[in-house]
Amino acid sequence: MNINEIIKRVLKEEFYNNSLIYEDMYGSVEEVNFLTEAEYQGKKVQLGKIMQGDIKKFKVYVKNDKGKVVKVNFGFGGKSAKGKRMVIKKNNPERRKSFRARHNCDNPGPRWKPRFWSCRAWN
Repeated sequence: MNINEIIKRVLKEEFYNNSLIYEDMYGSVEEVNFLTEAEYQGKKVQLGKIMQGDIKKFKVYVKNDKGKVVKVNFGFGGKSAKGKRMVIKKNNPERRKSFRARHNCDNPGPRWKPRFWSCRAWN
């Protein structure tokens, strides 16, 4: 058995178990579930999909470290904005560099924290 067959077998087993150990481009290792739909407060939601927020500018539903589905609100908006509008100007390299340094995006933390998703949006 060569290395490619071994890798395929391991990935196939982990796919059937609905989990996979994953290392992202920042070097953080986490377990990723292939489930894309879950239940949050009695309604069906998609996990890991950034969408328009109701309290803040964006929201995303994810599972926390205990396996519970939580809603993560992030971005400038909602009641904290007091009617103002904040546009993300991530196409400006100086602003992007400043934001990523200010929020320590080299180590964004776990998926169930707003900083992770905010740093991901400013990639």
